[in-house]
Amino acid sequence: MCMIFAICAFATCGGYSGHLRVRVECLDKSQSNLSITVNFAYPFRLQQVHFQPTLCEGNRQESIFLVGDYSSSAQFFVTVAVFAFLYSLMATVVYIYYQNKYREGNRGPLVDFVVTVLFAFMWLVSSCAWAKALSDVKSATDPTQVLLLISACRYPANRCSASHHPVWSELNTSVVFGFVNFILWTGNIWFVFKETGWYKTGQRYPMRSASGRRANGMSQRLYSQSSFDQSGDSFYQHPYSQGSFNQSIGSFRLPQTSLGQPIIISQGDVTSKGLNPIIFVNDI
Repeated sequence: MCMIFAICAFATCGGYSGHLRVRVECLDKSQSNLSITVNFAYPFRLQQVHFQPTLCEGNRQESIFLVGDYSSSAQFFVTVAVFAFLYSLMATVVYIYYQNKYREGNRGPLVDFVVTVLFAFMWLVSSCAWAKALSDVKSATDPTQVLLLISACRYPANRCSASHHPVWSELNTSVVFGFVNFILWTGNIWFVFKETGWYKTGQRYPMRSASGRRANGMSQRLYSQSSFDQSGDSFYQHPYSQGSFNQSIGSFRLPQTSLGQPIIISQGDVTSKGLNPIIFVNDI
């Protein structure tokens, strides 16, 4: 998938060529130039693109160059696309024919992970740079802006107009392919990371969270409670447990306490003498 979108990216950008066409109608119709074509292409060194419109003064013409050099952004974008295609092709061969050697040590997955992260970052940078450069290319090759460069169009007596505008659909598609490649390579980071030793070490020794520790403690308490219930059940189900319990009750005796002889006091003595409270013990 990465190879296909990489090919689409550098093909739509590196293979582009466009043109615009303007016309200049002089006050003297014999000096008019009704078809002035300006051609430009990748790598968009517009300062080298020139055309020769009429001056509407006899048969004189002037040489006009377009403005801007956007080759650095365009070439950077195409270079990233080409190298991404080559690396994807090499990685595919390794995955298919050298899978065992790839998994023998941790060096192969680590190199693959670092290169994948690097290409994801490069796709983002190159796509943003090319999108900005494309906007500037559109402005520099706008027929309205080109007409302002022609000296004859500065006189109201002459009539200047644009007869053909460049087609930008191919370059717009290249920008879309650039950001699609960025998304694809960013998604590949996770799959490559799973092959590294960092991910495998984390899976082998996972860190337990606080909720996991609470759940583990609760399971241990439930296990202890179930073990206690099972031990209680085994106690009641033991054939000698009931007899042993009865024997223990039979051998159990309350301590004997001697209260002495009861003292009988009439109600009148209590109220008249104002004695302290006395405990009455009935001898049954």
